[in-house]
Amino acid sequence: MKKRVKSKLPVIALAALLVILLSACGETANTPPPAQVGSPDQQTETLPPPAAVQAPDAPSAVTQAPPDAQPPDSPPEELPQIELVVFAAASMTETLTAISDLYSNAAPNVTLVFNFDSSGTLKTQIEEGADCDMFISAAPRQMNELEEIDMILSDTRINLLENKVALVVPAGNPKNITGFDSLLEALEGGDILMAMGNSDVPVGQYTQRILEYFDLDEEALARSGLISYGSNVKEVTTQVSEASVDCGVVYATDAFSAELEVAGYATAEMCGQVIYPIAVLNGSGNVEAAKAFLTYLTSPEAMAVFESVGFSAA
Repeated sequence: MKKRVKSKLPVIALAALLVILLSACGETANTPPPAQVGSPDQQTETLPPPAAVQAPDAPSAVTQAPPDAQPPDSPPEELPQIELVVFAAASMTETLTAISDLYSNAAPNVTLVFNFDSSGTLKTQIEEGADCDMFISAAPRQMNELEEIDMILSDTRINLLENKVALVVPAGNPKNITGFDSLLEALEGGDILMAMGNSDVPVGQYTQRILEYFDLDEEALARSGLISYGSNVKEVTTQVSEASVDCGVVYATDAFSAELEVAGYATAEMCGQVIYPIAVLNGSGNVEAAKAFLTYLTSPEAMAVFESVGFSAA
């Protein structure tokens, strides 16, 4: 009797089924889940829109100023425009005009208005109520007279400059005047015409002292036609420049400006020191601006201009 052999087919079929099942499980594990379907309120998790997501180091759209930051500087406040009226001796015409140009850089809001004339004429105008902020005289006498009637601020008065009195002659020096000694001889000989300032003009007053020093009679000389007068130092200078006189007595600074030949200088013994005082007027409406300009006139920059024509600091 033959033995019955069992079939291996069921075993093989079982093994194949197991391989298929394992393969299906692997694919399921590596496959991402399908996208959710449905309305937003059916979803359990909602991601923010891409625009709202920023990188950690990205700057904020609105930049905040640091707590200690200062606002930008505001533009400087515009200074009020000031017109400063200065009465000054005629002998300062060239120097103060030059200084005015320099001062426009230091104080661009200040406009300087000058009135140049003899110190006596300027003093009279001030006494009569002329609009004036500051006075510069070619001699202390006129300033003293204004101070006596309380028309200047005494605490602003200083001696600003010193000048010299010069004997000048026209081109060619036709009378061969070589100094005050030779002027004395020519006046005594009656063969000369000398120009000098009026008695109310400082340069005229200095000349009077020189004539007194040499014991000369001014009135007698004038009657003899030996003296010609000028209402200020510029008029005397012009007479000499035009050779309408043989000589004249002016300031050293005017001789320099007019390029006149100087025959000699008067000593302090002959006529005293030639001092130019300055002060702010009591009735000035621009006292602080006037004080500031007074201070500037004593500065090295202004003094360099004065000294360039023969002035010196008093």
